[in-house]
Amino acid sequence: MIKKPDRNLSRLKRHKRVRAKISGTAGRPRLNVFRSGKNIYAQLIDDVSGVTIASASSVEKGFGYGGNKEAAKKVGEAVAKRALDKGIESVVFDRGGYIYHGRVKELAEGAREGGLKF
Repeated sequence: MIKKPDRNLSRLKRHKRVRAKISGTAGRPRLNVFRSGKNIYAQLIDDVSGVTIASASSVEKGFGYGGNKEAAKKVGEAVAKRALDKGIESVVFDRGGYIYHGRVKELAEGAREGGLKF
């Protein structure tokens, strides 16, 4: 019997490959996305100093159910607002090994509508 590949392990390999090519700085941090079955999370990370500058997630109050596209778009807009409050306009998008589709795409579009450039 052939063993099926572990989906999360495959995602982590893709994420590692992408992370070898991109990194965030204080002036242009990395917008990292993590997606679980019930929620979605976004962080702005300065990889030079290893610090999270801003974050937003669907776990916070006021988001309701976080496993759909509407919640992902709200998270994108929230992280964009928090970034602009700290004077950050441009970021590097890190999709975390997920395909750019569905909730990940909605989060990115929400962040763009919120004022972030990437």
